[in-house]
Amino acid sequence: MTSTRRSPSDAAGRGGATIARIAELAGVSTATVSKVVNGRAEVAPDTRALVEAVIREHGYRRQKKATRATLVELVLHELEGAYAMEIIKGVERVAGENELAVVLTELHGRHTPGRTWIDGVLARKPAGVITVFSAPTPAQQEQLASREIPFVLVDPTSDPGHEYPSVGTSNWTGGLSATRHLLDLGHRRIAAITGPPHALSSRARLDGYRAALDAAEVPVDPALIRVGDFNVVDGLIHGRDLLRLDQPPTAIFAFNDAQALGVYQAAHEAGLRIPHDLSVVGFDDLPPAQWAIPALTTVRQPLSDMAAAATDMIVTLAQGDALPQHRLIHSTELVVRASTTTPQPRQHTTTT
Repeated sequence: MTSTRRSPSDAAGRGGATIARIAELAGVSTATVSKVVNGRAEVAPDTRALVEAVIREHGYRRQKKATRATLVELVLHELEGAYAMEIIKGVERVAGENELAVVLTELHGRHTPGRTWIDGVLARKPAGVITVFSAPTPAQQEQLASREIPFVLVDPTSDPGHEYPSVGTSNWTGGLSATRHLLDLGHRRIAAITGPPHALSSRARLDGYRAALDAAEVPVDPALIRVGDFNVVDGLIHGRDLLRLDQPPTAIFAFNDAQALGVYQAAHEAGLRIPHDLSVVGFDDLPPAQWAIPALTTVRQPLSDMAAAATDMIVTLAQGDALPQHRLIHSTELVVRASTTTPQPRQHTTTT
Protein backbone atom coordinates (compact mmCIF):
# COMPACT_ATOMS: atom_id res chain seq x y z
CA MET A 1 0.00 0.00 0.00
CA THR A 2 1.73 3.15 -1.17
CA SER A 3 0.51 6.70 -1.28
CA THR A 4 1.70 10.29 -1.32
CA ARG A 5 -0.97 11.38 1.16
CA ARG A 6 0.27 13.19 4.21
CA SER A 7 0.25 11.38 7.53
CA PRO A 8 -1.41 12.71 10.69
CA SER A 9 1.94 13.97 11.91
CA ASP A 10 2.46 15.89 8.66
CA ALA A 11 -0.92 17.58 9.04
CA ALA A 12 -0.16 18.45 12.63
CA GLY A 13 3.17 19.87 11.57
CA ARG A 14 1.44 22.25 9.18
CA GLY A 15 -0.97 23.32 11.88
CA GLY A 16 -4.05 22.68 9.79
CA ALA A 17 -7.14 24.84 9.44
CA THR A 18 -9.67 25.50 12.18
CA ILE A 19 -13.33 24.65 11.74
CA ALA A 20 -14.06 28.32 11.17
CA ARG A 21 -11.42 28.57 8.44
CA ILE A 22 -12.62 25.37 6.75
CA ALA A 23 -16.18 26.74 6.79
CA GLU A 24 -14.98 29.97 5.20
CA LEU A 25 -13.06 28.16 2.45
CA ALA A 26 -15.93 25.76 1.72
CA GLY A 27 -18.61 28.43 1.90
CA VAL A 28 -20.65 26.58 4.50
CA SER A 29 -21.50 27.08 8.15
CA THR A 30 -19.23 26.10 11.02
CA ALA A 31 -22.02 23.80 12.22
CA THR A 32 -21.87 21.93 8.91
CA VAL A 33 -18.10 21.54 9.12
CA SER A 34 -18.42 20.33 12.71
CA LYS A 35 -20.90 17.67 11.62
CA VAL A 36 -18.58 16.45 8.87
CA VAL A 37 -15.54 16.43 11.14
CA ASN A 38 -17.42 14.43 13.78
CA GLY A 39 -18.97 11.92 11.41
CA ARG A 40 -22.56 13.15 11.79
CA ALA A 41 -24.95 11.84 9.15
CA GLU A 42 -27.19 14.86 8.53
CA VAL A 43 -25.05 16.48 5.80
CA ALA A 44 -25.80 16.28 2.08
CA PRO A 45 -23.30 14.08 0.16
CA ASP A 46 -22.16 16.93 -2.12
CA THR A 47 -21.59 19.24 0.84
CA ARG A 48 -19.74 16.53 2.74
CA ALA A 49 -17.47 15.90 -0.28
CA LEU A 50 -16.75 19.63 -0.57
CA VAL A 51 -15.78 19.93 3.10
CA GLU A 52 -13.63 16.78 2.94
CA ALA A 53 -11.82 18.21 -0.10
CA VAL A 54 -10.97 21.38 1.82
CA ILE A 55 -9.76 19.31 4.78
CA ARG A 56 -7.55 17.24 2.47
CA GLU A 57 -6.00 20.37 1.01
CA HIS A 58 -5.56 22.45 4.14
CA GLY A 59 -5.54 19.93 6.98
CA TYR A 60 -7.60 20.18 10.13
CA ARG A 61 -6.51 21.59 13.47
CA ARG A 62 -8.36 19.57 16.08
CA GLN A 63 -9.41 21.50 19.14
CA LYS A 64 -7.38 20.60 22.21
CA LYS A 65 -9.53 19.00 24.89
CA ALA A 66 -8.82 18.08 28.48
CA THR A 67 -10.56 14.73 28.07
CA ARG A 68 -8.64 11.81 26.58
CA ALA A 69 -9.92 9.18 24.18
CA THR A 70 -11.44 6.20 25.94
CA LEU A 71 -11.84 3.78 23.02
CA VAL A 72 -9.80 1.78 20.55
CA GLU A 73 -11.47 0.53 17.38
CA LEU A 74 -10.77 -3.06 16.29
CA VAL A 75 -11.78 -4.10 12.77
CA LEU A 76 -11.77 -7.84 11.94
CA HIS A 77 -12.52 -9.37 8.56
CA GLU A 78 -14.55 -12.01 10.43
CA LEU A 79 -15.27 -12.96 14.05
CA GLU A 80 -15.61 -16.72 13.63
CA GLY A 81 -12.96 -19.07 14.96
CA ALA A 82 -9.97 -19.02 17.26
CA TYR A 83 -8.01 -16.58 15.06
CA ALA A 84 -10.34 -13.71 15.97
CA MET A 85 -10.35 -14.66 19.64
CA GLU A 86 -6.55 -14.58 19.83
CA ILE A 87 -6.54 -11.11 18.28
CA ILE A 88 -9.25 -9.85 20.64
CA LYS A 89 -7.39 -11.19 23.68
CA GLY A 90 -4.22 -9.36 22.68
CA VAL A 91 -6.00 -6.05 22.10
CA GLU A 92 -8.02 -6.35 25.31
CA ARG A 93 -4.89 -7.02 27.36
CA VAL A 94 -3.17 -3.76 26.42
CA ALA A 95 -6.40 -1.74 26.15
CA GLY A 96 -7.35 -2.73 29.71
CA GLU A 97 -3.94 -1.71 31.02
CA ASN A 98 -4.52 1.74 29.50
CA GLU A 99 -8.17 2.09 30.56
CA LEU A 100 -9.43 1.86 26.99
CA ALA A 101 -12.63 0.10 25.93
CA VAL A 102 -12.64 -1.87 22.66
CA VAL A 103 -15.20 -1.35 19.90
CA LEU A 104 -15.48 -4.29 17.48
CA THR A 105 -16.42 -4.14 13.80
CA GLU A 106 -16.80 -7.31 11.70
CA LEU A 107 -16.44 -7.01 7.92
CA HIS A 108 -18.11 -10.39 7.23
CA GLY A 109 -15.26 -11.62 5.06
CA ARG A 110 -14.56 -8.32 3.29
CA HIS A 111 -11.15 -6.65 3.50
CA THR A 112 -12.20 -2.98 3.52
CA PRO A 113 -14.82 -1.34 5.79
CA GLY A 114 -18.07 -0.12 4.30
CA ARG A 115 -18.85 3.53 3.62
CA THR A 116 -20.84 4.08 6.81
CA TRP A 117 -18.11 2.69 9.08
CA ILE A 118 -15.97 5.82 8.97
CA ASP A 119 -18.84 8.03 10.15
CA GLY A 120 -19.16 5.99 13.33
CA VAL A 121 -15.41 6.13 13.94
CA LEU A 122 -15.29 9.91 13.51
CA ALA A 123 -18.23 10.29 15.88
CA ARG A 124 -16.64 8.09 18.55
CA LYS A 125 -13.21 9.80 18.32
CA PRO A 126 -11.18 6.75 19.37
CA ALA A 127 -7.55 6.76 20.41
CA GLY A 128 -6.89 4.80 17.23
CA VAL A 129 -7.99 2.06 14.85
CA ILE A 130 -6.56 -1.45 14.45
CA THR A 131 -7.49 -3.30 11.27
CA VAL A 132 -6.81 -7.04 11.01
CA PHE A 133 -6.35 -8.78 7.63
CA SER A 134 -8.01 -5.69 6.17
CA ALA A 135 -7.39 -1.97 5.69
CA PRO A 136 -9.35 1.28 5.39
CA THR A 137 -9.95 2.54 1.87
CA PRO A 138 -7.75 5.42 0.65
CA ALA A 139 -10.61 7.86 1.30
CA GLN A 140 -11.08 6.51 4.83
CA GLN A 141 -7.34 6.75 5.42
CA GLU A 142 -7.53 10.44 4.43
CA GLN A 143 -10.36 11.05 6.88
CA LEU A 144 -8.58 9.32 9.75
CA ALA A 145 -5.38 11.23 9.02
CA SER A 146 -7.14 14.59 8.85
CA ARG A 147 -8.67 13.98 12.31
CA GLU A 148 -5.32 12.75 13.69
CA ILE A 149 -6.75 9.30 14.45
CA PRO A 150 -3.89 6.80 14.00
CA PHE A 151 -4.43 3.34 12.60
CA VAL A 152 -2.30 0.20 12.63
CA LEU A 153 -2.51 -2.77 10.27
CA VAL A 154 -2.24 -6.30 11.69
CA ASP A 155 -1.53 -9.19 9.30
CA PRO A 156 -1.89 -6.78 6.34
CA THR A 157 -3.29 -8.20 3.11
CA SER A 158 -0.80 -6.22 0.97
CA ASP A 159 2.59 -4.61 1.49
CA PRO A 160 1.97 -1.67 3.85
CA GLY A 161 5.32 -0.05 3.12
CA HIS A 162 6.37 2.34 5.86
CA GLU A 163 3.70 5.01 5.55
CA TYR A 164 1.34 3.30 7.97
CA PRO A 165 2.35 1.26 11.04
CA SER A 166 1.90 -2.49 10.72
CA VAL A 167 2.46 -5.73 12.63
CA GLY A 168 3.07 -8.98 10.80
CA THR A 169 4.84 -12.28 11.12
CA SER A 170 7.66 -14.08 9.30
CA ASN A 171 5.39 -15.93 6.87
CA TRP A 172 8.19 -16.81 4.43
CA THR A 173 10.25 -18.42 7.18
CA GLY A 174 7.17 -20.27 8.41
CA GLY A 175 6.47 -21.69 4.96
CA LEU A 176 10.11 -22.66 4.60
CA SER A 177 10.31 -24.43 7.97
CA ALA A 178 7.02 -26.34 7.45
CA THR A 179 8.13 -27.65 4.07
CA ARG A 180 11.69 -28.34 5.20
CA HIS A 181 10.32 -30.42 8.11
CA LEU A 182 8.42 -32.63 5.66
CA LEU A 183 11.44 -32.90 3.36
CA ASP A 184 13.65 -33.89 6.28
CA LEU A 185 11.21 -36.71 7.07
CA GLY A 186 11.67 -38.00 3.53
CA HIS A 187 8.59 -36.64 1.77
CA ARG A 188 8.91 -35.55 -1.85
CA ARG A 189 5.25 -35.38 -2.95
CA ILE A 190 4.34 -32.40 -0.75
CA ALA A 191 1.12 -30.57 -1.61
CA ALA A 192 0.23 -27.02 -0.57
CA ILE A 193 -3.23 -25.55 0.03
CA THR A 194 -2.73 -21.79 -0.03
CA GLY A 195 -4.73 -18.79 1.11
CA PRO A 196 -6.21 -16.23 -1.31
CA PRO A 197 -3.76 -14.94 -3.95
CA HIS A 198 -4.20 -11.30 -2.87
CA ALA A 199 -3.09 -12.04 0.70
CA LEU A 200 0.51 -11.07 1.46
CA SER A 201 0.78 -13.82 4.09
CA SER A 202 -0.30 -16.51 1.63
CA ARG A 203 2.13 -15.37 -1.06
CA ALA A 204 5.00 -15.33 1.44
CA ARG A 205 4.18 -18.83 2.74
CA LEU A 206 4.03 -20.13 -0.83
CA ASP A 207 7.40 -18.55 -1.60
CA GLY A 208 8.84 -20.25 1.49
CA TYR A 209 7.37 -23.59 0.37
CA ARG A 210 8.92 -23.21 -3.07
CA ALA A 211 12.27 -22.13 -1.63
CA ALA A 212 12.46 -25.24 0.55
CA LEU A 213 11.69 -27.52 -2.40
CA ASP A 214 14.22 -25.71 -4.56
CA ALA A 215 16.93 -26.03 -1.90
CA ALA A 216 16.25 -29.78 -1.72
CA GLU A 217 16.28 -30.01 -5.54
CA VAL A 218 12.68 -31.24 -5.56
CA PRO A 219 10.74 -29.89 -8.58
CA VAL A 220 7.63 -27.84 -7.82
CA ASP A 221 4.61 -29.74 -9.19
CA PRO A 222 1.79 -27.31 -10.08
CA ALA A 223 -0.73 -30.15 -9.66
CA LEU A 224 0.12 -30.22 -5.95
CA ILE A 225 -0.63 -26.52 -5.34
CA ARG A 226 -4.26 -25.59 -4.71
CA VAL A 227 -5.56 -22.08 -4.05
CA GLY A 228 -7.86 -21.76 -1.06
CA ASP A 229 -9.35 -19.06 1.16
CA PHE A 230 -8.15 -19.94 4.68
CA ASN A 231 -11.19 -22.00 5.73
CA VAL A 232 -12.09 -25.59 6.64
CA VAL A 233 -14.09 -26.19 3.47
CA ASP A 234 -11.01 -25.42 1.34
CA GLY A 235 -9.04 -28.07 3.19
CA LEU A 236 -11.81 -30.61 2.70
CA ILE A 237 -12.45 -29.92 -0.99
CA HIS A 238 -8.82 -29.56 -2.05
CA GLY A 239 -7.78 -32.43 0.21
CA ARG A 240 -10.28 -34.71 -1.54
CA ASP A 241 -8.99 -33.66 -4.97
CA LEU A 242 -5.34 -34.11 -4.02
CA LEU A 243 -5.91 -37.56 -2.58
CA ARG A 244 -7.68 -38.65 -5.79
CA LEU A 245 -4.63 -37.90 -7.95
CA ASP A 246 -2.97 -40.83 -9.72
CA GLN A 247 0.12 -39.93 -7.71
CA PRO A 248 -1.32 -38.40 -4.54
CA PRO A 249 0.84 -36.47 -2.09
CA THR A 250 2.36 -38.18 0.92
CA ALA A 251 2.15 -34.88 2.83
CA ILE A 252 0.01 -31.73 2.70
CA PHE A 253 1.05 -28.30 3.97
CA ALA A 254 -2.15 -26.36 4.70
CA PHE A 255 -1.60 -22.61 4.99
CA ASN A 256 -3.72 -22.34 8.14
CA ASP A 257 -4.99 -24.68 10.84
CA ALA A 258 -8.59 -24.56 9.65
CA GLN A 259 -7.60 -25.91 6.24
CA ALA A 260 -5.52 -28.60 7.96
CA LEU A 261 -8.60 -29.80 9.85
CA GLY A 262 -10.45 -29.97 6.53
CA VAL A 263 -7.64 -32.19 5.21
CA TYR A 264 -8.12 -34.44 8.27
CA GLN A 265 -11.73 -34.97 7.20
CA ALA A 266 -10.73 -35.66 3.58
CA ALA A 267 -8.20 -38.25 4.76
CA HIS A 268 -10.83 -39.90 6.97
CA GLU A 269 -13.25 -40.13 4.02
CA ALA A 270 -10.50 -41.73 1.91
CA GLY A 271 -9.77 -44.29 4.60
CA LEU A 272 -6.31 -42.88 5.24
CA ARG A 273 -4.63 -42.60 8.63
CA ILE A 274 -2.74 -39.49 9.72
CA PRO A 275 0.26 -39.57 9.88
CA HIS A 276 0.86 -43.19 8.72
CA ASP A 277 -0.70 -42.66 5.28
CA LEU A 278 -0.59 -38.86 5.07
CA SER A 279 1.38 -36.24 6.98
CA VAL A 280 -0.28 -32.86 7.58
CA VAL A 281 1.16 -29.50 8.65
CA GLY A 282 -0.90 -26.40 9.43
CA PHE A 283 -0.14 -22.75 10.17
CA ASP A 284 -1.16 -20.53 13.15
CA ASP A 285 -1.02 -22.95 16.11
CA LEU A 286 -4.41 -21.90 17.38
CA PRO A 287 -5.64 -23.67 20.56
CA PRO A 288 -7.67 -26.37 18.70
CA ALA A 289 -4.47 -27.62 16.96
CA GLN A 290 -3.21 -29.42 20.05
CA TRP A 291 -6.59 -31.11 20.60
CA ALA A 292 -6.96 -32.48 17.07
CA ILE A 293 -6.61 -36.26 16.73
CA PRO A 294 -3.75 -36.68 16.10
CA ALA A 295 -2.38 -33.42 17.48
CA LEU A 296 -1.48 -31.11 14.59
CA THR A 297 2.07 -30.20 13.60
CA THR A 298 1.85 -26.52 12.73
CA VAL A 299 3.69 -23.22 12.45
CA ARG A 300 3.01 -20.95 15.40
CA GLN A 301 2.42 -17.27 14.76
CA PRO A 302 1.87 -15.25 17.98
CA LEU A 303 -1.45 -13.62 17.06
CA SER A 304 -2.22 -12.40 20.58
CA ASP A 305 1.21 -10.80 20.91
CA MET A 306 0.87 -9.23 17.45
CA ALA A 307 -2.46 -7.67 18.45
CA ALA A 308 -1.00 -6.46 21.76
CA ALA A 309 1.93 -4.85 19.93
CA ALA A 310 -0.49 -3.05 17.59
CA THR A 311 -2.44 -1.72 20.57
CA ASP A 312 0.79 -0.51 22.18
CA MET A 313 1.50 1.40 18.95
CA ILE A 314 -1.94 3.02 19.09
CA VAL A 315 -1.37 4.11 22.69
CA THR A 316 2.03 5.58 21.79
CA LEU A 317 0.66 7.48 18.79
CA ALA A 318 -2.39 8.72 20.70
CA GLN A 319 -0.03 10.24 23.28
CA GLY A 320 1.71 12.15 20.51
CA ASP A 321 4.93 10.14 20.71
CA ALA A 322 6.88 8.74 17.78
CA LEU A 323 7.09 5.01 17.18
CA PRO A 324 10.53 3.42 17.48
CA GLN A 325 9.53 1.13 14.57
CA HIS A 326 6.79 1.51 11.98
CA ARG A 327 6.89 -2.13 10.91
CA LEU A 328 7.09 -4.99 13.42
CA ILE A 329 7.65 -8.57 12.25
CA HIS A 330 7.15 -11.31 14.83
CA SER A 331 8.93 -14.62 14.40
CA THR A 332 7.23 -17.94 13.66
CA GLU A 333 8.07 -21.32 15.18
CA LEU A 334 7.47 -24.85 13.93
CA VAL A 335 5.62 -26.91 16.55
CA VAL A 336 6.07 -30.62 15.84
CA ARG A 337 3.27 -32.85 17.10
CA ALA A 338 1.78 -36.17 15.99
CA SER A 339 0.47 -35.41 12.47
CA THR A 340 3.78 -35.88 10.65
CA THR A 341 6.07 -38.87 10.18
CA THR A 342 8.22 -40.54 7.52
CA PRO A 343 6.36 -41.54 4.35
CA GLN A 344 5.23 -45.17 4.24
CA PRO A 345 5.19 -47.46 1.19
CA ARG A 346 1.93 -47.33 -0.71
CA GLN A 347 -0.35 -50.19 0.22
CA HIS A 348 -2.33 -50.09 -3.02
CA THR A 349 -0.61 -50.06 -6.40
CA THR A 350 -1.96 -50.37 -9.90
CA THR A 351 -0.33 -52.81 -12.33
CA THR A 352 -0.72 -52.98 -16.07
